[in-house]
Amino acid sequence: MNLQIAALLGQDGITNGAIYALLALSIVLVFTVTRVLLIPQGEFVAYGALTMASIQAGQPSAVVWLLVGLCLASAAVDLYHKLRGHARAPKLRWLFAAKLIYPASLALLVYKLPLATLSMPWQIALTLALLVPLGPLLYRLVYQPIADAPSLVLLIVSIALHVSMVGFGLLVFGPGGASTTPLIDETFEFGNIRIKAQALCVLAVALALIGALYLLFGRTLYGKALRAAAMNRMGARLMGISPVLAGKATFFLAALIGVMSGVLIAPMTTIYYDSGFLISLKGFVGSIIGGLVSYPVAAAGALLVGLIEAFSAFYASGYKEIIVFTLIIPVLLWRSLHSHAMEDEE
Repeated sequence: MNLQIAALLGQDGITNGAIYALLALSIVLVFTVTRVLLIPQGEFVAYGALTMASIQAGQPSAVVWLLVGLCLASAAVDLYHKLRGHARAPKLRWLFAAKLIYPASLALLVYKLPLATLSMPWQIALTLALLVPLGPLLYRLVYQPIADAPSLVLLIVSIALHVSMVGFGLLVFGPGGASTTPLIDETFEFGNIRIKAQALCVLAVALALIGALYLLFGRTLYGKALRAAAMNRMGARLMGISPVLAGKATFFLAALIGVMSGVLIAPMTTIYYDSGFLISLKGFVGSIIGGLVSYPVAAAGALLVGLIEAFSAFYASGYKEIIVFTLIIPVLLWRSLHSHAMEDEE
């Protein structure tokens, strides 16, 4: 291996690691606030990439009907609780405006707009508008009714939701893969090293999202409320912080990160309806390195996963997935020994 090959592998590793870092942060965020291990996080990645590809091909994405169905189901549940006396009238009017008019307007836009001729920013905005609301809706319908259930029950529900979303992805997008046009189709040369502008774009967006999350949690009232809910759910509830609002907010952020990750990696590889699971699993390895608690360690672990994956593909391409996922074993062993030591001290 010479310096040029090492630079290319490092570029791929850092680019993939940036995506894994975003997914790791979203997994840690959802788990710390809601105790839900968001296994379907990868489906947001796959849905984002495939929906963007459908829009660029000028084909109305049938995923809009998933949004319509979930909005109707959520509105029906809220109406039921209103009739039972569990909701306020102003809130009910807002829900009908958001959950009935919004998906109907999007369905009209998807089938009437000349999708293929839209500019890239508008295509990305339409993709986000279609998929990001699925996060809070899934929390409302699937997780909110069982928010106080044991963690094992929440894990089983996450697995069931993952399988359902994979099946729906096969139904809507088909078994074939798709990719999109690069956001910036240029290449920069620094001596013998060539750097793709798309890779720089991925890094820039990833850093921007991480910076936005830092400002959200460190400088805003809602961010501090989410941190409080993550540290002490009961204490946050006693202080007037709604666990329902915290859950919906975290699922919204997770869906935003997942869909944006799918849009970013779609020009770099072919995405299939079931590709998201493997991608999010590598982000999960990073979150495990962070103990599902530490955001900086999870991000650093995900970056390490990307680099190890890239160099493993060069030395042993047939075993790169095995090498990556084997990282979990020493991390879990170390944490297991560390936790026993703490228990012995106590």
